[in-house]
Order: sequence, then C-alpha cells, then structure tokens
Amino acid sequence: MSTALIVANERDNRAKSMVQEAVARLERHGWAAIMEEDDHGGSLDLALVLGGDGTLLRAAEAVRGRSVPLLGVNLGHMGFLAECDSDGLAGAIDQVAAGAFKVEQRSTLSVVVTQPDGQSQPGWALNEVTLAKAAPQRMVEVLVSIDGQRISTYGCDGMVVATSTGSTGHAFSAGGPVVWPDLDALLVVPLAAHALFDRPLIVAPTSTVRVELLGASRADGLVACDGRRTVYLHVGGHLDLTLGTEPVGLVRFGEAPFATRLVYKFELPTDGWRGDAE
Repeated sequence: MSTALIVANERDNRAKSMVQEAVARLERHGWAAIMEEDDHGGSLDLALVLGGDGTLLRAAEAVRGRSVPLLGVNLGHMGFLAECDSDGLAGAIDQVAAGAFKVEQRSTLSVVVTQPDGQSQPGWALNEVTLAKAAPQRMVEVLVSIDGQRISTYGCDGMVVATSTGSTGHAFSAGGPVVWPDLDALLVVPLAAHALFDRPLIVAPTSTVRVELLGASRADGLVACDGRRTVYLHVGGHLDLTLGTEPVGLVRFGEAPFATRLVYKFELPTDGWRGDAE
C-alpha cells in the first residue's frame, strides 16, 4: 500500500476541510494517509502539501533524507513551488494515484556555519540561506569570497545566497534576478548594501561562496535557512556555501515551461506599459 504524508497550514481554515477531502480521496485509491504529527520517519511515497510556499518548505524539512516527492496545493498568495490551486486537489490526487506525473528535481544549498572559536554547524536550504543583522539599529560588515578569491566588502543589512529555485523569493525582493530552476547556480545578493559594488552575482554550481562577518561589525548576525532554521553567527565567524548533494523533488503533471509559471504567478502584464507590441 502506498502512503502519503499530509502537511497542512494549520492557520488556514480552508486546509482543515481539504485534509478530510484529501484523506477520503487517497483512501478511495487504496492509499494510506498520515498526518505530519504522526510521521515517525518511515517509508513514504508522497508528501501532499496544503498551503503556501512556507508550508512546502516545512514539508521538505519533514521528509529530508527520504527522497519523497512533494505535491504542493497552493492556499497561499504566490505558491511558486505548488503544482495546482485548491480547486485542483481532487484531480491532482487522481493523477498521482494513476502514476501520471513526473518528479522535477530542485537543487539545494549546503551551508557550514563556523564560529570564531572554530565550532561549526552544518545546514541546508531549498530556497536560500540569509545572513542578516541581529541588531536592527546596526549594519554588519561582510566580506564575500568565491573560490578563495575576495570579491568585495559590504556594509549592509545582510547577504542572501540562494538557489535558482529561491531566486523568486527573498533574493528577488532584494533586487536579484529571476533564474530558471533548471539552471544550477548560486545567487549572491546583498541586502541594502552601502557599497559601490552592490550588484547580485550568479555563481557557478561548482563554486564555494564564503561570507565572513568581519570584526568591524558592531553586532552579531543571524543565519536563517529558508527562514526556518536559525543560528546566531558571532562577529569573526563565517559561512561556507555550496550546492547540496540531496535535491528536493516536486511533483509536476504537465510540460508547461517555467516562463508560463512566472507570468501566471507574478500576474505579469505581458503587453507592457506601452500596450500590445502589434
């Protein structure tokens, strides 16, 4: 019997009724359904995510290490990672049960947080790793190096290092480019930098990015992986970031290009402000 884990946004009232609908439909197809709080790390065939991108990031964390594909049903505002909206739930379950889907592999980030005393802590992210100032009234002084070469020093609010998947998230809001998710790369985007060279960087997938919190900083930093897993970085410490070795699988039903998803999710006015080009 196939088993699906259901991860729902508990703060969204719509999710409560949709959980019941999902369980009934899965059982109709001979699947077992378990809830997040009942998951003890066993074998799973699918994670059904009812919520926005934040809920999907939580689900990715919950099934980490088990190679479980995620099917996102969007209940949020943007839902870039989801495959369908709430009215497509029944059809999505039917297609999964029939095996009529593919799994799109998305690259992840691997990070090692090293404190000034040499103690280190590993982490990972699907969207981005952010180093932000821990004291709102202070800037941090940050040095970015790539493959051992110093690139620039920034007085800033922080630094975002993102995957291509994360290019439409925090990195985008900070002025970074949109990168197609099938392009393996690391994005380095300064946050409110007081620097002459403050342009985002798109870095090769084989590269290592180091972000150092320099001694000139007057406050510690806060490292956040996908905005969920956090640790303080003390002045004098650093981050080392590379592409991860364990991707996250997203369920996809059609062959629509990323450009179509981009236009739909951002509601882009494709005619532009000058009107129809024709």
